[in-house]
Amino acid sequence: EDGVDNSGVSKDKLYSTPEEVWQVYETLAPISEKFTIAAAFGNVHGVYKAGNVVLRPELLGQFQAHAGRILQRPLPLSFVFHGGSGSEKQKIDEALGHGVVKMNV
Repeated sequence: EDGVDNSGVSKDKLYSTPEEVWQVYETLAPISEKFTIAAAFGNVHGVYKAGNVVLRPELLGQFQAHAGRILQRPLPLSFVFHGGSGSEKQKIDEALGHGVVKMNV
């Protein structure tokens, strides 16, 4: 994010985990079936030079697989892609294939 120095943060702490995403799903699903999850997969607000965070849309696929095993259905999650400005088309396409239904640029 703008002005945040994350150089001392372990890289695994900069991304959501399947367990965290599942916890969000479990919390919101009883309220409504219509929600999106803003998982951290290397997306940042703004356009920045390369740094500690790398866009990894394949993580969304891992989140889907984890939830799919539990719910017994493919692609059960809907994601919002926050901070998509400057993202490569290939990475956007991959994110869309893993359940991104809204993208903020």
